[in-house]
Amino acid sequence: MLADWPGAAGGAGLGDSVANLAAWLALRQIDLDALQGPLAALGLSTLGRCEGHVLASIDAVMATLAVLAGVPGVRHPCAATFTDAARVLEDRRDALFGAALGDSPSTRIMVTLPSEAADDPAFAEAVIAAGADCLRINTAHDGPDAWVRMATHVRAAAAAAGRHVPLMMDLAGPKLRITAVNSREKIRLHPGDRFALAPLIPVARKGRPKLYTASLSHPEVLEGLAPGDPVWIDDGVLRARVIGRIGMLVELEVTHARIKGGRIKPDKGVNLPGRSLDVPALTDIDRTRLGTVAGLADMVGFSFVQTVEDVRDLLRALEQEADGRPLPPVVLKIETPRAVANLPWLIVEAGSRVPLAVMIARGDLAVEIGLDRLSEIQEEMLWLCEAARVPVVWATQVLEGLVKQGLASRAEATDAAMAQRADCVMLNKGPHVVEGIAFLRDVLRRMDRHQHKKTPRMGRLNAWAPSGLEPGSGHGATPVRPQV
Repeated sequence: MLADWPGAAGGAGLGDSVANLAAWLALRQIDLDALQGPLAALGLSTLGRCEGHVLASIDAVMATLAVLAGVPGVRHPCAATFTDAARVLEDRRDALFGAALGDSPSTRIMVTLPSEAADDPAFAEAVIAAGADCLRINTAHDGPDAWVRMATHVRAAAAAAGRHVPLMMDLAGPKLRITAVNSREKIRLHPGDRFALAPLIPVARKGRPKLYTASLSHPEVLEGLAPGDPVWIDDGVLRARVIGRIGMLVELEVTHARIKGGRIKPDKGVNLPGRSLDVPALTDIDRTRLGTVAGLADMVGFSFVQTVEDVRDLLRALEQEADGRPLPPVVLKIETPRAVANLPWLIVEAGSRVPLAVMIARGDLAVEIGLDRLSEIQEEMLWLCEAARVPVVWATQVLEGLVKQGLASRAEATDAAMAQRADCVMLNKGPHVVEGIAFLRDVLRRMDRHQHKKTPRMGRLNAWAPSGLEPGSGHGATPVRPQV
């Protein structure tokens, strides 16, 4: 596998992480399940947590087996091999997402800036004071003037706090979106209703049209749609299937919507599950904005990257803007099945040139691969990135109920706890984001006592401490008093 990655170890610092990634990928082609039980019975590693140090873990098991078998001369790997691998990943995390602040959790917190942050310096001050480690601007919204003001406020707030707060700017990418509709009315569609997608932008008129019609940001995809193909809008909140064509229009029938109906309106995302959007990840609009982004951002979020050529395209464009200066770090946003399949190659191609992180963009990814597979795929991506020693951002709908409505669901609290295994977790915008930061910091700190990546930590457990223990003493959960 390493032969497919010539020169990968000589770039911006992946170094032997590439060899470790290749070793992990090779190891995971073998079913070790039958060996793990016998290894555990001997008190040995089952290799289930070897991502960061694959060959050293195998060598350690083999050396101990040799001792048990009476084979002389087999040496154990140096203990520093294991700690050094973890330190490499931690250093890369801190370089991209900010160093620890006092009692900060090991997982950094990224917060998306809303449009009002351009005109309200207090917003950046508030989220930084609450504990945000890094901030994000989504260039799919607002414009260059607003981004400059946002960045200015972030730098000023960080300086006032005596901190470096990295700023990530996402390129919009070729996201498929609704661009316009042919009615000014707030029309809600229900299962059985029909609407159309058009290659040309329709004229919005008063009243309910005979056939509700919308246009897309990439009308060329309409040519490949066939009867029966699914089309999902707004992350699958509204779902439809193609039933035929009327001239240049593609006619669809709604198959799923909320009880009160679903709306199709400009800027809503569109997904075509099972169909790859075969367009370059770096759009013409992104190219025109890259100079502004490269000048403002500490790192560049690369949306809808799918292929190695996409990565090369971005790096060439960044080199032109850099004019000899070091290229900014890149965050690969993994949002499609094709990107998941190509992830090892994307990591090696980008990581050999620039400091790198990977974002698990669970919104589009869940729609594209299916919600039933999301949990499995996000786990595998966490493991793969740890093997490459590349930091991971856990993103999309984290504590969304708390951030937007002021109340987290039970499932959101559990999801926030699971996010602790990533290197950074992203909160989206909402009126209660400051409360969201505080809640998330508390959850992450608590989970730091119990988990590091895939490894459980066996710290003192206070939940079922002896009844004589003072409630709340020690570190961790408040003791539960026995009920008699």
